[in-house]
Amino acid sequence: MKDWIGKHRWLFFGLVTMLTWGVWGELSELIERAGFPSGHVYVVWAFSMVPCAAAALRIARWRLDRSPRALLLGLSAGLLGAGGQLVLFEALRFGPAYIVFPFVSMSPVVTIALSLALLHERASRIQIFGIVVALAAIFFLSWQEGAHDGTAEGGLWPVLAVVVFVAWGVQGYVMKFANASMSAESIFFYMALTGLMLVPVALRMAGPQSGRIGAGLWIGGFLTQLLNAVGALTLVYAYRYGKAIIISPMQGLAPLITMVLSLVIFAVVPGPMLTVGLVLAVVALVALSVERDG
Repeated sequence: MKDWIGKHRWLFFGLVTMLTWGVWGELSELIERAGFPSGHVYVVWAFSMVPCAAAALRIARWRLDRSPRALLLGLSAGLLGAGGQLVLFEALRFGPAYIVFPFVSMSPVVTIALSLALLHERASRIQIFGIVVALAAIFFLSWQEGAHDGTAEGGLWPVLAVVVFVAWGVQGYVMKFANASMSAESIFFYMALTGLMLVPVALRMAGPQSGRIGAGLWIGGFLTQLLNAVGALTLVYAYRYGKAIIISPMQGLAPLITMVLSLVIFAVVPGPMLTVGLVLAVVALVALSVERDG
């Protein structure tokens, strides 16, 4: 197993990201149903990044890249990711989720385009097939079934959705580009730092929250978001060892895990759109995992 991981580090870390984000997707829905306010989700997530950042620095023997270039790249990756989350919250306030989520989920298209044009990355034919199928799977897996009665307010939400789409797509490219000149641990540290810096903005956007949150919900919310943070850390490692044109669509397949958990644990049968996404995701994952020169 250790030898396999050593030879397929990008795939191992990519799969860990898929697994942790998939479980996180299922648990986060349960936590919100239990009464954890959505306005505090970002705050808990930002603080859950702290232990992962500490673990990353421990792995790096507490060496942090402090050059101006490292600061720019690390903080840029963090701002694009965390800032995109805050913009997404705002987009969902006014726009229908069944449109916003599938559109935003296609952000790997931006990462792939930038990596092809600027990093000159290439993939084998079967991996190219996997990329195309993965993008289709991401769209179907993000489809919000039963949510088509939502109404849209104003004309700003499409602009906000585009901002998130571009920000998250560029973030993937920045993480890959930054890994060439700084450690993955430093990249994640600056991502965590940026997330904490935006906590006051998140609290202001959330406004006053009604009701008291019990300690159990706080703990559950933190542990749930910790899975998100772990996935973010392994994603940075995946970008270090793998091609962005492969990693970016792979990370978008995390809902596959969420769907399987819902089916196994709660016997929730997916609708037609999600079923198509599940099948496509399995095909894409197999194709993307094939390592060949090309």
